[in-house]
Amino acid sequence: MTDVKLSICIPTYNRAPYLRFLLESFLEQKDLGFSYELVISDNASPDDTGAVAEEFRALGLPIRYFRREVNGGGWPNLLNAYQNAIGRYAMHLADDDLLIFDGLRATIEYLDANPDVTVCHAPWYLHDAVMGKDEKLFYAVDKPRRFEQRKFGPLLGFILEGHVFPEIAVYRADVLRTVMVPRDFCYWAFSYIAQALDLGAVAFLDKPFYRSVTHSPVAQNRDQAGLEETMTAWDRYRGGIEYLIYMAERHGQLDLSGDKRSKLAQACGEFTAIRMSVAMRLWAARKEFIKAYELYTRICLAGLDKHPDILRLKEQLPLMASLQILARKVNAVSGLRYLVLDAFPDVRTVGGVLKELGLDPAIEVIATPENPTAEIADAAAVVTSKHPRREILVKQGFRPGLVFSESDLVRGIVV
Repeated sequence: MTDVKLSICIPTYNRAPYLRFLLESFLEQKDLGFSYELVISDNASPDDTGAVAEEFRALGLPIRYFRREVNGGGWPNLLNAYQNAIGRYAMHLADDDLLIFDGLRATIEYLDANPDVTVCHAPWYLHDAVMGKDEKLFYAVDKPRRFEQRKFGPLLGFILEGHVFPEIAVYRADVLRTVMVPRDFCYWAFSYIAQALDLGAVAFLDKPFYRSVTHSPVAQNRDQAGLEETMTAWDRYRGGIEYLIYMAERHGQLDLSGDKRSKLAQACGEFTAIRMSVAMRLWAARKEFIKAYELYTRICLAGLDKHPDILRLKEQLPLMASLQILARKVNAVSGLRYLVLDAFPDVRTVGGVLKELGLDPAIEVIATPENPTAEIADAAAVVTSKHPRREILVKQGFRPGLVFSESDLVRGIVV
């Protein structure tokens, strides 16, 4: 393995079944059309990851396996793979994703034919591996694009206009060693491409070579680092775009005089807000409506109040967020055994929703007793759908700080 063209770097942790599924796809392919290696970095997995790697190495796959002594987090694990790579080119492959080998061959051929290109990007598919079908492209490239060294302005326009995320790429290994540095506030994909463009040309091909698996036959419910990042990283996305703008301005490729700076800041804000809308939808799907509402306010402020995701969620946000606020407030009080729903027509349904939104399962949801005992009143929180009844409930012995009015809860959610 002294003349390796591509190092495919696979960081993994405690996911041996996914790694097996991935490596099986390489066995089925046999010959990629160029020399390659699979560099597996194991972040001190407690499972049989090492045995799986050895099994497939024995079957003929060009695997080089490295095990870290401790789990140091995702970035050091990926860096461990990259720094042990010996290929002319290098790329990252998540342990639960798949490659499109025809597209990968085309990418390698392009890099071979264009030695001044530092990195070659391509859009990627979201892929249902259970059904064996591609769902959609994460972003689209209508035709191959090439951006010459330090031509930051055209690249910036391409990213902002097409809502492009330059995450999936094959790098020249020497370039990758330069651009791969820790990034906490500037999203790595944007800062890396800025650094790569400073060193040479960058390209975007229109033929995908990567499938990001959304549904896996290995397990239907699993943590995806990319999905979690989408739900929280919008400010880092903005930081990455701002890093790209900074590089453009420093190299004299971008004029920020007059109102140009404010217009660019607005475009950057809109880009970020669109990513927030994706995060808002994902948080709502997880029934985290308080988080979804927080994002809703920021998206509206950015001028995207007519965005389809906003309009779809707008009607249910006040009720769902207010019920979740109620659940959180009730959960915070020690010693409660009951949540009384006063003047609600369907206690069972509302109680079920409250449980789904996080109400402690140990708290029983009941209708208002005709004659509440002191024992119940002292161990209960109450929410009433009729604000004037609040004082009556307090007089019946329920604690004032634990008697909530539906209108008071909803009032805090402004849409």
